[in-house]
Amino acid sequence: MAHKTETSPAGAELLPVDLRSDTVTKPTEAMYARMASASTGDDGLDGDPTVQELESVAAAALGKDAGLFVPSCTMANLLATLAQSERSEQIVLESNAHMYTSERGAATFTGLFCLAVAGTAGAMDLNLLEHALQSDGHKLKTALVAMETSHNNASGAVLPLEHMQAVHAMASARGVPVHLDGARLFNAATALELAPDQVARHCDTVSLCLSKGLSAPAGAVLAGPRAVIDRSRKFRRMLGGTQRQIGILAAAGLEAVQVMGARLAEDHRRARVLSDALNGMHPKISATIPQTNIVQVDVSLSGRDSAAWSEALERAGLRARPWGRHRLRCVTHRHIVDADIDRAVIAFRTVAGALV
Repeated sequence: MAHKTETSPAGAELLPVDLRSDTVTKPTEAMYARMASASTGDDGLDGDPTVQELESVAAAALGKDAGLFVPSCTMANLLATLAQSERSEQIVLESNAHMYTSERGAATFTGLFCLAVAGTAGAMDLNLLEHALQSDGHKLKTALVAMETSHNNASGAVLPLEHMQAVHAMASARGVPVHLDGARLFNAATALELAPDQVARHCDTVSLCLSKGLSAPAGAVLAGPRAVIDRSRKFRRMLGGTQRQIGILAAAGLEAVQVMGARLAEDHRRARVLSDALNGMHPKISATIPQTNIVQVDVSLSGRDSAAWSEALERAGLRARPWGRHRLRCVTHRHIVDADIDRAVIAFRTVAGALV
């Protein structure tokens, strides 16, 4: 899409500020160095030593027995579901969870039904969850309960630990495992000022994306009990997820898990600066107050939809992602500095003056 080119005082071209997602990050120099020197092996045969190290390190960071390196967090969630359920059972999850809104097509492979439970800021209503878990002979057997933190569709909201503990206790009392879609778990842990394992302790299995705020080029880890991970490894092969000398990518994942979580607070701070500026800008646009690195901007009162805003913002030097018809999503990440937030605010101010 065409956009207006800005220039710096020295005349150099400035690229648009890209707030579409934290998946646009590039590997760090340290990642490239580890990738260049990574030990590799055939992960489908004898195993890849760097992959094995990543799986061990990530599992320990998440407080679980074992880990499995996979191409994406979508596959990690699918494997967790396949390994802990049988066909014609159901998975219970919050109604705006990413696994429900974007991944429930996995039923093609799992044969499971999804039961969505209404919630607030990504947290399921516990009374509705209790009712969903009850068995009266007419309901499908619940195979799995899923949570998500930070919660993508709830503007990066972080589940309270008390809520997670309550969900885990309710499910465990009925012998039902709990999976945590922790694509941005390190963001949640940062917001709570806790180690990731202190958040993941309230679930049986957990997925972690390495290519969002942690800046790895690709990949995710599924962690949980060794028996579940062993079963997931078999399903990974069936789905074509076994890779060969994939230690090259796993090396970047090691840097992501061991190093990159420490800087996420910077992204959260900048998201709050952006939110505060937008909320003071114009009465017909409003921004969510972020707990992590995601800001949703409501433009429903402006008379223009999110697509029109997105196109106009890009012409003004900002890339923001339409999130439904009346919202935009802005995500801070490692490549965004304070000056970029200033430019983003200017772009919003320019477009607000033109569209509203």
